[in-house]
Amino acid sequence: MSSEQQSLEAPNIITLLHQAFPESQAVDFLHHFEAPFFSAIVIVGLTVVARMASKNPTIIPGKLQNAVEFLVDSLDQFVCGVMGPIGRQFTPFIGTLFLYILAMNLMGIIPGMHSPTASINTTVALAVTVFVYVQYTGLRLHGFLGYVDHLTGNLRPRGWFLWSCYPLLIIFNLVLHTIGELVKPVSLSVRLFGNIFGEDVLIGQMMVLGILALSFMNSPVGIPLQFPFYLLAILTSIIQAVVFSLLSVIYIFLMLPHEAEGHHT
Repeated sequence: MSSEQQSLEAPNIITLLHQAFPESQAVDFLHHFEAPFFSAIVIVGLTVVARMASKNPTIIPGKLQNAVEFLVDSLDQFVCGVMGPIGRQFTPFIGTLFLYILAMNLMGIIPGMHSPTASINTTVALAVTVFVYVQYTGLRLHGFLGYVDHLTGNLRPRGWFLWSCYPLLIIFNLVLHTIGELVKPVSLSVRLFGNIFGEDVLIGQMMVLGILALSFMNSPVGIPLQFPFYLLAILTSIIQAVVFSLLSVIYIFLMLPHEAEGHHT
């Protein structure tokens, strides 16, 4: 993350350590890999919660097990509601993606923490992961020739005119669909980054404004102007996690064979 971006956001524990110990190599390392560090915290946290919820499952679930089971069932209904019964095989991927993004989005609200998704590197990595998974799904379900045929729009010429234009139509559709597939991760990454970075900047600037409002009193604290925007940040974080996951589901669904799509409809 650039210094310009950090100056706009509220300081987190790593930036404070870097300001206090600028010569420390360990702190400088953490500062350079700030987003992966906070992403790792999210991964560990989700892993611990999942392990605790599934360690000793009971017929009458406790609060944690009940909450996790409800969440998993909701995610399964979300995916299958778009893709139909075939979507259940993709629920683990989409569900993990949703929880991971949501937790990273919300982390910036915690004082001293930072949203990894406010870094374009993180969102690009997520979008590329979805892109690779979608293309892998297409190759797995169609085979190589079927995958290429899918990218050409499954053209089946009818009539002498289409036969004469068939090679050009294949090339045109192949180029068009290839560009469309490559644009998808760009759209996913920029949308998520822009919204989360924007909310973090808003909270950071409100915090600065609150401090400046009492600067004439030499007050060590400021007016908590950022608090009302926490609710907006929570709402935005949830919406962006849902949007990213929903678009990922749609991209996978569009890569399915037509028989699967027809079965859903």
